[in-house]
Amino acid sequence: MSREIIVLGAGMVGVSIAWHLARRGHSVVLVDRREPGRETSFGNAGIIQREAVKPYPFPRDLGTLARVLPNRAVDIRYRLGGVMRAAGPLLHYWQHSSPRRYDSIVPEYASLISLALDTHAPMIEAAGAEALVRKEGWLEVYRTVEGLDAERREAEEAAARFRVNHRLLDADALHALEPHLTGGLAGAIHWLDSWTVADPGALVQAYATSMEAAGGRLMRAEVSDISRAGQGWRVTTDQGALEAGELVLAMGPWSGDWLSRQGIAVPLFVKRGYHMHYAAKGEARLGNWIMDAEVGYLLAPMRAGIRLTTGAELARREAPPHHGQLAAAERVARRFFPLGERLDPEPWKGARPCTPDMKPVIGPVPDRQGLWLAFGHGHQGFTLGPATGRLLAEMIDGEPTAIDMAPFRVDRF
Repeated sequence: MSREIIVLGAGMVGVSIAWHLARRGHSVVLVDRREPGRETSFGNAGIIQREAVKPYPFPRDLGTLARVLPNRAVDIRYRLGGVMRAAGPLLHYWQHSSPRRYDSIVPEYASLISLALDTHAPMIEAAGAEALVRKEGWLEVYRTVEGLDAERREAEEAAARFRVNHRLLDADALHALEPHLTGGLAGAIHWLDSWTVADPGALVQAYATSMEAAGGRLMRAEVSDISRAGQGWRVTTDQGALEAGELVLAMGPWSGDWLSRQGIAVPLFVKRGYHMHYAAKGEARLGNWIMDAEVGYLLAPMRAGIRLTTGAELARREAPPHHGQLAAAERVARRFFPLGERLDPEPWKGARPCTPDMKPVIGPVPDRQGLWLAFGHGHQGFTLGPATGRLLAEMIDGEPTAIDMAPFRVDRF
């Protein structure tokens, strides 16, 4: 039976949900203040990460903590105001990162990741977006033999437990593949299953266009209120009011704000990130997406230039940008690969919505009939959007889901 459904948030997650619902014949309106894929989904590394079967835990070893505390690292930086404001969720994040708890989280998280390629593929085909996507994997590069060997063991475990394919590259094989990298590198893990995207925002936009072709509607508007309306929901915007029996909240790092207005508290916090595009010097060419793993940034040959993306910054979501982390990454990257001039007027800044147990929130809200949630995907919203769309559509239609959804319920908190 066709239903009227409002989806709030036009990032990768919200667009994917609307796409699946529209393809099932529901009357769907997708609402966002900006064009699809222009917020968090715009600024990522552009990898559909089938290999990312383990979420990022809070560092607990003394060596990492000692390195991070001076606040000069490339991979992790923090602002005291942001840390204090998110002290409760961060404490729980640290607790969930204990070996015992983390080991129980990994298979649950991996069950989502396992759906990534199978759910992106039909959307790519329907959107005619094949030109944006490469299916050649990406490189995780190591400077030391010790680091490479440790990651090799992790890769072998991922292969055995979660059917993730890789190949080990020694220094010579890495040089043959990427001759313009410098710095006496030990080698790399070539993750073979993952796909890369030359313009992440354009892929989200293509999915949104495909959603409209399936009968869904896109509305660019600023939401000012969400309230109950009889047995359904009313969304008030600067372009008028909408009413529907079902409402999906997929607003990424802003989701917690709107839930709090419904009297629902979710321990959401953000990890901010930055990117900048560069030209290459002279005849230098970057052929693959490459992470400088022991430093903590990534270079990606995208349409707009070579995108450098930073690691995580723990700060308030709306705090002014702090470009020191990007500058530090750029200094290292220029010795790693011959980057040329900056191509963007200003660095891009975004915020990844995170939960303390590293798992997204996907599913209904108990005691709020017709209210559905899909947010908190951390570093993997771009990878997991289509899987989330499929699973939530199955739940809304009362069908068996592809995986067990109990670990992702909002009432687990």
